[in-house]
Amino acid sequence: MPLREHLIELRKRVILAAVGMLVGGILGWIVYDPVFGALQDPLLDAAAERGVVASVNFAGLASAMDMKFKVALFIGAIVSSPWWLYQLWAFVTPGLTSRERRSALGFLAVAVPMFLAGAAFAWYTLPRAVVVLTEFVPENATNLIDAQTYLSFVMRFVLAFGIAFLVPVLMVSLNLVGLVEGRTWLRGWRWAVLLSCVFSAVMTPTPDVLTMLVLAAPTAALYMAAVGLSLLRDRRVARRLAGTEPADGTLAR
Repeated sequence: MPLREHLIELRKRVILAAVGMLVGGILGWIVYDPVFGALQDPLLDAAAERGVVASVNFAGLASAMDMKFKVALFIGAIVSSPWWLYQLWAFVTPGLTSRERRSALGFLAVAVPMFLAGAAFAWYTLPRAVVVLTEFVPENATNLIDAQTYLSFVMRFVLAFGIAFLVPVLMVSLNLVGLVEGRTWLRGWRWAVLLSCVFSAVMTPTPDVLTMLVLAAPTAALYMAAVGLSLLRDRRVARRLAGTEPADGTLAR
């Protein structure tokens, strides 16, 4: 496919994905209040454990409305994940056969749970990550935390790990349709481990190495699992081809 057609296809898929997120954002706008309460719970719980008072503060006149839009789009991104994940796969594999394009169903069946699992994993580890926001507050003091800073961090944290958990699914899917060999993924394992550690260090504000490793280990392990599955698939394909094609390259009868 020429570059111009690739760009047109990319624009089409981005627009469709954005429309899906906006539709999901409408739902996010409706359920904003309980979701906002859930997003600030880790901070309030961490403050309560230390015996200090902390609250999310909207400093600007329009910051509350701005944050409502952001939280609504955050919910929309999660709710519409099957839709924009399909658009991603449709862009990556535009020139495949109808049989290979049906693999989109298999991709979605694995990608959506993995995205949600990554988001859930981030949510599970979030209380440890926000401790740093309250650990220096003296007892009997009140910590007013900017809503934009805190909630943007929480939403970025959850979405980033959801996307990180998608990477191995995309790796295996590209291998299954024959676009990337497992050996290619294997050659990049050092970079994958390094990027997993860097990603965890950036996304986690806590200074301890243990928290960073707890977050980096699953992403690195998923990458290696994807490499192993890709190599097994390549070996199976090689054995199948060896059994149906003669060594001289002529077609088997």
